[in-house]
Amino acid sequence: MSNTGSVLAELDEQGRLVLPAELAQQYGLTPGSVVRIEPDQNRLRIHRPVGHLAKVYIEPTTRCNLKCTTCIRSGWEEKLGRMSEANFEHILTGLKELRPPLPSVFFGGLGEPLAHPHTIHWIKLVKQLGCRVELITNGTALTEKRSRDLIEAGLDLLWVSIDGATPESYADVRLGAALPDVIDNVTRFRQLRQPAHQPTPEIGIAFVALQRNIAELPAVIKLGRRLGARHFSVSNVMPYSAELQAERLYVKTIKNITYLDSPWLPKLNLPKMDIDEVTFEPFFKALRSGCNVTFAGNKLSGANDVCNFIESGSMSIAWDGNVSPCWPLMHTHTSYLHGKIHRVRRHVVGNVDKRSLEEIWNDPAYLEYRSKVQGFGFAPCTYCGGCDLSEANEEDCLGNQFPACGSCLWSQGIIQCP
Repeated sequence: MSNTGSVLAELDEQGRLVLPAELAQQYGLTPGSVVRIEPDQNRLRIHRPVGHLAKVYIEPTTRCNLKCTTCIRSGWEEKLGRMSEANFEHILTGLKELRPPLPSVFFGGLGEPLAHPHTIHWIKLVKQLGCRVELITNGTALTEKRSRDLIEAGLDLLWVSIDGATPESYADVRLGAALPDVIDNVTRFRQLRQPAHQPTPEIGIAFVALQRNIAELPAVIKLGRRLGARHFSVSNVMPYSAELQAERLYVKTIKNITYLDSPWLPKLNLPKMDIDEVTFEPFFKALRSGCNVTFAGNKLSGANDVCNFIESGSMSIAWDGNVSPCWPLMHTHTSYLHGKIHRVRRHVVGNVDKRSLEEIWNDPAYLEYRSKVQGFGFAPCTYCGGCDLSEANEEDCLGNQFPACGSCLWSQGIIQCP
């Protein structure tokens, strides 16, 4: 491997591309794997094969001690619950049965993971298998004991949700929480780690951007760095209530030519440059000049019609043991798209009580679905939104049946998860 992180592959006499064994194993490229290849100017983009399980999301519970204004629970009628020990044992057994390299495991979902009494113990058990483990929390329950236990369990990365840099703006979103308490909790967690050049667990900050708090993003980043954060994840808000539609920062983004790729429009290739008082205004005016934009060789349209849950080789396991392809399909809920209610019905591909992780992952129907999503042959509902079919994920105007993913804002790089 070179200093830039790149590797060298070679063509054999039959014209086949031979990859280094370590890289092939890392991305699940085994004999017989079928991979999607996209030509991209001077590069070839090789997608992870849909048969490679690289990440498992585990939702310990949908219960939470807060009632955030941005929460999905304002847009559903599902009962709240928490994962049983039997469900987790099936997951743990399923992980043990997988061939190496084992997938990373992310404890999160649509509730507060630390609200479940067994989450930290489960992290320890998963780490003992050799998996990388992450956890996301609102930080309010990060007591000294839980902090010590998380560190001892071997957690690799702790994500903390912080949506404001002042107590007032934070409490305006995170109802029932106080920012000074969260800061104290994360500060203590950081200090309890063993001293090192790169101490673990690492700390990440997750920020949900709204009209009311976007001006505080630089201050949140500054706060996060003061807390020792090495990772920052910013997402737009998903409007789960009618009121949240006014908080969107992407009303024009979906149809903005800057982010679209069209053979009929002029191309603008911008270089890297200083971003200061001299370049700031002309740079952003250039972004709004009506061209398809490439920045330093990277197309800004590259995040369109891309499901990062599929691309990252992940599956999502809800608290009841039901397995779904992604977070948005774990629970039936409503949100708003193009000013109209959008109904999403949960999509379950199996249950860990009845089948192993490997059996569920390799189910022919599930494999076919992942291949379909990777090719993203769905109607452009996020861009169009003109017909009644876009009001649910049941079907679309191209004939795709449930689950039709054309209305998914995650697939357009607008909503994203850590």
